[in-house]
Amino acid sequence: MRKRLLTLFIAVCLLLPMAAMAAEGFRIGVVDATEVAKKSPQYEGVLKSLDREFKRRNQDLLSKQKQLKKLEEKRNRDGAIMSTAEVKRLDQDIRSRRRKLKATSDEYREDLNLRRNEELNKLSNIVTEVVHQIGKEQKIDVILSVGVVYASKRADLTDKVLQRLKQKYRK
Repeated sequence: MRKRLLTLFIAVCLLLPMAAMAAEGFRIGVVDATEVAKKSPQYEGVLKSLDREFKRRNQDLLSKQKQLKKLEEKRNRDGAIMSTAEVKRLDQDIRSRRRKLKATSDEYREDLNLRRNEELNKLSNIVTEVVHQIGKEQKIDVILSVGVVYASKRADLTDKVLQRLKQKYRK
């Protein structure tokens, strides 16, 4: 057992300098893809586009919420002077509107999240494409993104990718 460990140790010691010499020309880059995406003009464009696309539905939801609140205030304010039949009818109307509002609100949120995810996936593909282009242009062998503990400024390509995205957005 000791003999095997000694042989393994010697082999590792002999191979380490060779690995270091082979890796000398090896270039590694690092990109914070999340930062690039959030700072890119495309991201702001996506947010504005989604805002325009869902603005009418959002305003409709807000209007329905205000109507419901008015009915609830009316019930609280005038409930004592209303007949029981009127109170019952108003309560049913409030419950019905609340259910419809909840369903509409849930549908709105789901649709918004789906569209946001679609647009962010498109943006992610654009970022990946730009990272590949920069990697090929600068002859970088490996570009890392997630899980990097440390990267020197020389290896960090985040600003270059962001700059390229800004140029691409202007076109």
